[in-house]
Amino acid sequence: MTDALKRLSEEGVAIWLDDLSRKRITSGNLAELIDQQHVVGVTTNPSIFQKAISSGDGYEQQLADLAARKVTVDEAIRMITTADVRDAADILRPVYDATQGQDGRVSIEVDPRLAHNTTATIAEAKQLAWLVDRPNTLIKIPATKAGLPAITEVIGRGISVNVTLIFSLARYREVMDAYLAGLEKAKVAGLDLSKIHSVASFFVSRVDTEIDKRIDALGTDEAKAARGKAGLANARLAYQAYEEVFSSDRWAALDKAQANKQRPLWASTGVKDKAYKDTLYVDDLVAPNTVNTMPEATLEATDDHGQITGNTIAGTYEQSRAELDAVEKLGISYDDVVQLLEDEGVEKFAASWNDLLKSTEVELQRLAPSEG
Repeated sequence: MTDALKRLSEEGVAIWLDDLSRKRITSGNLAELIDQQHVVGVTTNPSIFQKAISSGDGYEQQLADLAARKVTVDEAIRMITTADVRDAADILRPVYDATQGQDGRVSIEVDPRLAHNTTATIAEAKQLAWLVDRPNTLIKIPATKAGLPAITEVIGRGISVNVTLIFSLARYREVMDAYLAGLEKAKVAGLDLSKIHSVASFFVSRVDTEIDKRIDALGTDEAKAARGKAGLANARLAYQAYEEVFSSDRWAALDKAQANKQRPLWASTGVKDKAYKDTLYVDDLVAPNTVNTMPEATLEATDDHGQITGNTIAGTYEQSRAELDAVEKLGISYDDVVQLLEDEGVEKFAASWNDLLKSTEVELQRLAPSEG
């Protein structure tokens, strides 16, 4: 053991697990990860729930009860997912208490089919916060154009938010703006700003995957030299934007009112290309007041051979800008890439949700008691 995870925590990076299942909760595995591997939070998404519930492990009794009550498939999904999030939140509650609410968080996403509907997203976020009914929940709202005003409204009501599916630097600035606007709204409403928390989930590996694909299509030596650099460069420039926004006069006024900074969260940190080291998006994105949410394989790899050498973002901004510029010079449009990734991200989560609905419907029908 390298205890790289301990060093990562000491550098100000909160380690969150990007996975949840009922088996992980009931087997004691989640408690073990908190106790032994410095895990202080959990993120979920529609793909994670689709995988967990489709495996069937631990869900049979609840599905049978829901089938007996003849609930709709949508209601069944919400009952199942909120039960898992509530139980995970209870396991993480001591971490939440010890960190004054900063960590010990469990995220649950609004229905991804609502990503382009502001009003429905707000209504769903309120409903989820009420259903889970734990102070250490984060409601995940996608950073679509329709998601931005929803973020402001939900934060303004005192509900803590994990903003997800952020790929572009411009959109990230809009997300921070939406968060500050929400805090200002909450302040006017007389809410306690110290109780409102947020993270901004900035996606990393998917940027490299898409840009590398375009680089490989070009096939030149000049193009190949730019492989595997854009994801880190993009994330590091996001941290620069975070530093700027949270040292502004606008932030200072909220800081005086005990508001919390919205931490950057590095998402999609599992390495997709075997040519890169499997801890790339952990080792090279170390900076204070950040979160790294890792799939279990990445968590294990970091624990085994991660190289945590201190802050690996400070002093990289000029180089990072040059690396993104080099990609543009190859004729690969940054704006085109990040928009495609956002669109695909929303579509993939919606597809996972639809798959989950279908597989759950089959189970409800199978378990439905015979009439009579």
